[in-house]
Amino acid sequence: MSGTQEPLVEVDRLAAELDHADPPTLLDVRWRLIGPPGRDDYLAGHLPGAVFIDLDTALCGPPGAGGRHPLPDPAALQAALRAAGVRAGHPVVVYDGGDGLAAARAWWTLRWAGHRPVRLLHGGYPAWVASGRPVRPDVPVPTPGDVVVRPGGLPVLDAGQAAALAAADDAVLLDVRAAPRYRGEVEPIDPVAGHVPGAVNLPAGEYVGPDGRFPADVLRERFAAAGVTDAGAVGAYCGSGVTAAQAVLALHLAGRTDAALYVGSWSNWVADPTRPVAPGPTSGR
Repeated sequence: MSGTQEPLVEVDRLAAELDHADPPTLLDVRWRLIGPPGRDDYLAGHLPGAVFIDLDTALCGPPGAGGRHPLPDPAALQAALRAAGVRAGHPVVVYDGGDGLAAARAWWTLRWAGHRPVRLLHGGYPAWVASGRPVRPDVPVPTPGDVVVRPGGLPVLDAGQAAALAAADDAVLLDVRAAPRYRGEVEPIDPVAGHVPGAVNLPAGEYVGPDGRFPADVLRERFAAAGVTDAGAVGAYCGSGVTAAQAVLALHLAGRTDAALYVGSWSNWVADPTRPVAPGPTSGR
């Protein structure tokens, strides 16, 4: 796996960049699957100059047969990004509450939309606060941006392509949900338990820490242990395409910048009752 451009930024580096005359555009994407909305956290305090953008309504399309977090409509995404001040070719930094999930999906969405200069604040808001950096409660009004959304900047999989990838001998489809969900023992969210036949389980906790930090020294070996090679195609899915976006970012860090995201993930797969479901602890190969 060859190296890749660093998609992460550490607190000290970001703080220095924010002192420049034309700093990066900061997007606060704090989000919870269940619980109070992330905007409440933003209003209580955020990085200076950061603009809140909602994962569910701005960075994803409406839930439905396409999954719980499907691709956004390009025109709607462009409007939301412009309202947040995102400018064509200008650097963006995204951050969340620390687990890296929402920020990774934001990173992925901007890259998919054709905006390349985007990084994730490693460790998110907690890392910024722990370093003693200032936070602000005021809500800035950004100058509208001029970013143009051009879908296709990162590869995506639909259900058929995910199935083909999982079935191929020279490819790997990673299921990054917790092992009991993969095995079909429990399913707390979706109506059917199990996994895509042929998918290989690599729970997110095996390649990213609970603080959202990526263990750079072991990422390559953990993906390799799951069957990811330099040459074979690789894709990832989860429950709804959020955790799997974090897996794609981790794969980028490991050199696999061609990794594809099954955006609809399990929530899309089980929306069609004719699609096969595999239970049990093995990949089905």
